[in-house]
Amino acid sequence: MNRTRTIDTTTPPGDRSPDTVWYTAYGSNTHLERLSHYLTGGRPRGAARTYPGCRDPRPPAASVPVELPGTLYFATHSPVWRGGRAFYDPGAAGTVLARAHLVTAGQFSDIVAQEMYREPGRDLDLSESLGLGRAELGGGRYETLVCPGVLDGVPVLTFTAPWTLHDVEWTRPSAAYLRHLVAGLTDAGAWPASDIAAYLAACPGAAGHWTAEAVAALTAARRR
Repeated sequence: MNRTRTIDTTTPPGDRSPDTVWYTAYGSNTHLERLSHYLTGGRPRGAARTYPGCRDPRPPAASVPVELPGTLYFATHSPVWRGGRAFYDPGAAGTVLARAHLVTAGQFSDIVAQEMYREPGRDLDLSESLGLGRAELGGGRYETLVCPGVLDGVPVLTFTAPWTLHDVEWTRPSAAYLRHLVAGLTDAGAWPASDIAAYLAACPGAAGHWTAEAVAALTAARRR
């Protein structure tokens, strides 16, 4: 069933100031319903925060399933979701299920700003992240940009924390938060529901607190 698109990790981005990028979400923004609130503004279901939205509110031109080398883990405490946040450690062993959204560079900049509780409106300089594969814009939890490669010649970009999964205490994610990950990965149509549930239940922070059966039940609850 796996129908993921393959990221070219051997070819560096040719354009250091691209008009469009593949914003690759591995957390709640895998779910287009959740991502729409970053684009158009508003409050997602189950969240405790209202988002201002992007300067350009258009939906992604495309959204495709991809897999990233590394590990997904849950840490810190989100006041929005009242539990652990998803983070990506590209240096750890494993495979991360993700969804790449084709957006403008300006939209990507505004999404990063909102993740850091800042007002959108300033374009990021992406040259370092595209040239070196990584750039720390600051010490904030989502201020480290990672470029694992290109897809269809367009840079793939995501953001995470500057630390590794072994540098912080893992935190249990809430049901409201996990429900978005389940929905987003399911809607991507690349992985069986049982594989998604097992994958999320095994991620550090969720492991020992969530079983695959309990994660799978979130899908059933979503349908009611």
